[in-house]
Amino acid sequence: MIAEIVVSVLLVVGGFFGLVGSYGLVKLPDPMTRLHAPTKSATLGVGAVLIASLIWFPARHGHLTWHELLITLFLFLTAPVTGYFIAKAHMHLGWSRDELPRPSPGKDWATFCDPDKESLVDRRAGDRPNG
Repeated sequence: MIAEIVVSVLLVVGGFFGLVGSYGLVKLPDPMTRLHAPTKSATLGVGAVLIASLIWFPARHGHLTWHELLITLFLFLTAPVTGYFIAKAHMHLGWSRDELPRPSPGKDWATFCDPDKESLVDRRAGDRPNG
């Protein structure tokens, strides 16, 4: 009985987050703000549904399956990376260097750096005693 209540609450919470994520994806004004809806709330919604499934099967059928846990971990690891790549592509294709906030003095956005200039990795490799 308690497992059914917990699973029901998780399913309702997951449905709510999915609804908020879908609404945000449709209604937010520009791509950078729309990006937060699926990467934040919809991910939490799908995660809540998967955790509900992870609780349901051992409580109802008596055996534990790891599929839901692995899917949840994969989702929570890949959604932020996907959001990062979408944001970088939008930043690179949709904005000029002057429209972005200024980085620290002496630094530049990696997306807008001159490829012929020395990179931070090259500079650190040159600082090593053997490099």
